[in-house]
Amino acid sequence: MKIVQVETFSVEPRWVFIKISTDEGLHGWGESLGDKAPVIAAAVHNYEDGLLGQDPRRIQHLWQALYRGAFWRGGPVLNAAISGIEMALWDILGKSLGAPVYQLLGGAVRDRIRVYSRPHGSTSTELAESARNLVTQGFTAFKLCPFDRVKMVDHYQVVEEAVNRVSAIRDAVGSGVDILLDFHGRVTPAMAIWLEEALRSCHPMFIEEPALPENVDAMANLARQFKTPIATGERLFTKWGFREILEKSAAAVLQPDPCICGGIFEARAIAAMAEAYYVAVAPHNPYGPINLAAALQIDACTPNFLIQEYVHLGEGYLKAPFEVTNGYIELPNGPGLGIELNEDFLKSRPLQPKPDVGRWFHADDGSMADW
Repeated sequence: MKIVQVETFSVEPRWVFIKISTDEGLHGWGESLGDKAPVIAAAVHNYEDGLLGQDPRRIQHLWQALYRGAFWRGGPVLNAAISGIEMALWDILGKSLGAPVYQLLGGAVRDRIRVYSRPHGSTSTELAESARNLVTQGFTAFKLCPFDRVKMVDHYQVVEEAVNRVSAIRDAVGSGVDILLDFHGRVTPAMAIWLEEALRSCHPMFIEEPALPENVDAMANLARQFKTPIATGERLFTKWGFREILEKSAAAVLQPDPCICGGIFEARAIAAMAEAYYVAVAPHNPYGPINLAAALQIDACTPNFLIQEYVHLGEGYLKAPFEVTNGYIELPNGPGLGIELNEDFLKSRPLQPKPDVGRWFHADDGSMADW
């Protein structure tokens, strides 16, 4: 079996899908990070010379060749391209053997995958009502960022307003539902300490990215001061990017994203490293349904899996979208990633030019704010 074609589909709202075709009629689908989609799609095609004519089932060999085959390694763009390619190769391998990917990685260790949703609203009342509605739909966990732009050292009012929002949700849903908080790297360690201390009474399951990930020592220092578990990892890639987090006990939950961390096998390797440190794994995925399909394969065979993020079940994009029942997605049983794409729908949804994500400015002085 040989690879004969590599295609990319940049589609709305901001996803990059990859299709790899073989001379035996099999094809596999993957997804890369959707931010800066034209750049990442170009990076995927830059790897074509290393893929065409190769056996797609030699996944680790091809991953090593793509990752190590240049002097300048890594970075979000190249890792995103490699991740989506690797995903598609696993899809081909699973289809060729008639088995889901998780069966090829050791088999399922659970029967279904717990997922979380997001409450919507700007006021405490709106958030509480949205949270109640999610509970009636069967969700047992949801995540939110309880604040907007934050200065390096801001008014304590920012803290009070965040507590009011989260407290309203906790009062609305009770203690049997998990609240996940995402600080999104928007705050400095000083503000993170204020916020975590004030939010402890709401008993969040974890706080995601209470500081930017570039400085692991800063995150580790927060972990020593927090009572709430820390989650991080969406902006890290490969096992080498996660090593220091584990060695310095900087997080209790790792969040590798399959479409940027290196792909399915790399995410599973990161999870295995985390297991040795008694750290849980909650794969990151605010992107498309192919990345969700890959994450579900990882979740199925990972003993220290905690909970799965998703924003789209694939309606329109997939011939058979995923379904959430009482806050869980059943294990996919189809071969490979267990999905079929609707290519006509993809072609009808080309990605439109849009501003870069993340350019935020403080209203009072116009200075840059972290998104």
